[in-house]
Amino acid sequence: MTTDTTAHVSEAGTAGTASSHVTAALRDFLDTDPYADASGSGEVMRGVEPFTGREVDRFTRNTPADIEAAYATARIAGESWAAQSVQHRAKVLTRLHSALVRNEDLLLDIIQYETGKARIHAYDEILDTFNVLRHYGVMAARYLRPERRRGAIPVLTRTEVTRTPLGVIGFITPWNYPLTLGATDLFAALTAGNAVVHKPDSTTTLTSVFMRRLAIAAGLPAEVWQLVPGPSSEVGPALMAGADGISFTGSTAAGRSIAAEAGQRLLPAALELGGKNPLIVAADADLEKAVEGAVRGSFSSAGQLCISIERIYVHEDLYETFCAHFAEAARAYRLSAAFEYGPDMGTLAGPKQLETITNHVEQARSAGATVLAGGHPVPDLGPYFYAPTVLTDVPASAELHREETFGPVVSVYSVPSDAAAIAAANDSDYGLSASVYSRSHGREIARQVEAGMVNVNEVYPASWGSIDAPAGGVKASGMGHRHGPEGLHQFMHSHTIAEQRLHPIAPAGPLDQAKFAKAMTGALQAMRSLRMK
Repeated sequence: MTTDTTAHVSEAGTAGTASSHVTAALRDFLDTDPYADASGSGEVMRGVEPFTGREVDRFTRNTPADIEAAYATARIAGESWAAQSVQHRAKVLTRLHSALVRNEDLLLDIIQYETGKARIHAYDEILDTFNVLRHYGVMAARYLRPERRRGAIPVLTRTEVTRTPLGVIGFITPWNYPLTLGATDLFAALTAGNAVVHKPDSTTTLTSVFMRRLAIAAGLPAEVWQLVPGPSSEVGPALMAGADGISFTGSTAAGRSIAAEAGQRLLPAALELGGKNPLIVAADADLEKAVEGAVRGSFSSAGQLCISIERIYVHEDLYETFCAHFAEAARAYRLSAAFEYGPDMGTLAGPKQLETITNHVEQARSAGATVLAGGHPVPDLGPYFYAPTVLTDVPASAELHREETFGPVVSVYSVPSDAAAIAAANDSDYGLSASVYSRSHGREIARQVEAGMVNVNEVYPASWGSIDAPAGGVKASGMGHRHGPEGLHQFMHSHTIAEQRLHPIAPAGPLDQAKFAKAMTGALQAMRSLRMK
């Protein structure tokens, strides 16, 4: 593998698909016209490689007519797919798990090529995919079997809940985690028996293309996963119009618009939106572990992570020491455009991210914030590299005080107590993820934090990796959940089937109306006394 960064930076802006700085395996893949699986009938879309800034041709964009055709195909294929047993569908996941092992290196190359993240952070996506495939491959049959519930009258009423797929789910997935959120996220809907029409982000379509090929080789019918990338303004309305359910990961502003349209159609919607995720360092925290966690939680994938830490509240007794050690660790972070393990952080994904982050930091600095580490681009490494940045003294007037930055930038604040830290953490429109470091009462603090996922003595991998538990946000961070049975059930209709035996729930036979009322009152009192459900 080549790890040179200087030579290819000078080529930024030139056209081409494969280039000298990539690995041999990735070059071979890029030479196979990989976008053919996702191309539509529109014009060619162009973009840039994050590591180099080099312009490249991507796919021909999909049009509304292409979306309509994709739904027609998916709906027909989905009927056959839904008719298969859940065991059959789950076997596709277990076979895909094995295929992922064989293709891990190339998939890591593709993720890095599209996102510019360090290889270790690309591996986070591989790790998550292994977890999801294994869990649903093993547990799907249990999650989806008919579920016995207590009936209206014990013994006389037999009640069960069954579930059926919604039909065809429209997926809109983001650029920052193209495997975890742009491919792996679909498998819950597919395992539940749905087909999907999937608009991956235009900048990170190749990861979905490659993962779809592996899934098809593992037994997934090609027609049930339709790839339709293109500009949201052009394909978004058609994607919404044809869907029986919608899944969106992205900004809160876009999520509100999608939720409003879904509400008009009473369309089931799963939305993971923005976050301004806090970390609380209590007075009794293990300082070394808290600093290490803060570094990982703030700078993984260059901070371009929905559950990345952006604000840290440290007890005043630890504040000065924490800031000194945290800033030192940030300054020591190794940045590189290498297609191999070793670097701590890669680049931002492109010029838009660089502009937003630069503006946030400069505006905070002008408002009085202190920069302890970073606070500047690193153009010698590539056009979109930005140094891990630690800020203090950030005033409420600074835009990044409350708004999501989505980059390697974090603000640290001193607080006098746990109560003050909790209040500050909850003083946000968002509630996606949070972390707490404490030797003795972290769980107690965590229960008071308004977030869908809260980690104790760890950052986001603990809650996100607990694949049997739901992952999702509260407040302006979204609705719906990934993972666990909830991740499957949100893409299904629930049906209650109740069978009555021996006697109806009504006056009949020897029970006239008065006797029926008296018998029912007595029975319900007895059930309460026996604490029956």
